[in-house]
Amino acid sequence: MASEPYAEPEPAGPDPYAGFPPAVPGTATAGVGPWRLAARRLRRNGVALGFLGLFVLIVLFVLAAPLWADDVAHTGPNATHTLERITVNGEQREVVNREGKPIDPVWFGAGGKFFLGADGRLGRDEMVRLMYGGRTSLFIGLASALITTVLATLLGLLAGYYRGWSDSVISRTLDVIWAFPVLLLAIALGLVLAIGGLQIGPLNIPSGSIWIPILIIGGVSVPYMARPIRGEVLSLREKEFIEAAVAQGAGSLRVMFGELLPNLLSTIIVFFTLNIANNMLLESALSFLSVGVQPPNASWGSMIAIGSDLITSAPLLTIIPGTMILLTVLSLNVFGDGLRDALDPRSKVRLEARAGIAEPEGTPV
Repeated sequence: MASEPYAEPEPAGPDPYAGFPPAVPGTATAGVGPWRLAARRLRRNGVALGFLGLFVLIVLFVLAAPLWADDVAHTGPNATHTLERITVNGEQREVVNREGKPIDPVWFGAGGKFFLGADGRLGRDEMVRLMYGGRTSLFIGLASALITTVLATLLGLLAGYYRGWSDSVISRTLDVIWAFPVLLLAIALGLVLAIGGLQIGPLNIPSGSIWIPILIIGGVSVPYMARPIRGEVLSLREKEFIEAAVAQGAGSLRVMFGELLPNLLSTIIVFFTLNIANNMLLESALSFLSVGVQPPNASWGSMIAIGSDLITSAPLLTIIPGTMILLTVLSLNVFGDGLRDALDPRSKVRLEARAGIAEPEGTPV
């Protein structure tokens, strides 16, 4: 009996790596792991690295707050100077005049004191409060993003892996939180907790603590990260390497944290970076509305709220902290986009190929 001629199977779809030569010894990708390839792609993105450098400068600026306060301004962020007079370029000037207008920026005219002027009728040093307020805003953004990342990752893994009633309970709970506008939900929670604080069993957080806005922001942001992670887990759960791990006797925890979680790291890292920026914006909005960071603590959002009362006579009190928020959020968002492109090579190849500048990763270096 004559055998039928061999017919090649039709391709399932267009290959995003079509035209790229395979990795061979002596080329850039031979023996190189995915993280090193991602680092190489990120190094090629000069814009993302430039904004990362800007963010590092902002972090160094706020970390230098104690040095500036103790060695240059000789005052603290909450010290008042309402009735004091300082010498500016040999001239005596009031920190706050009789009409209640604070002193304008004197730069180095007073040896570093009131470099950016005073913040209002209390006569607090604006430069010192800007640096300490930046420490508060960055800490809230970082801590709340960490809480969001941990909770969203755990919920996404549980819902996507176990499915069934676990997925239903978790997904419906996230949908309830998702149904509320995030700012309105955060304002409502902030109003309640700003009055009586938070007490759950042995956990007792007073109303003026910065952990109140941290927990609020970290909690309301969970659905926006947990849902995409759940979707990826549902897709990865059907892959062959998961079936192989189960066939070898791996338990649920080992599959989730040993097999699934490493494949989610790139997504988690990008979300974490972008969450810091989004959470800082949310904190600024809450502090501007007096339901975030409580006085006398300073944050960039609360400084904008204080400066808005003097927007016509002292506009820099609003412009300077607002500019710091803008630069910080912009730098994190641009770097996050570059990090996403570096960690997702398939989307990178498609983007470059569409623009006509695709470059094979196997090009010798």
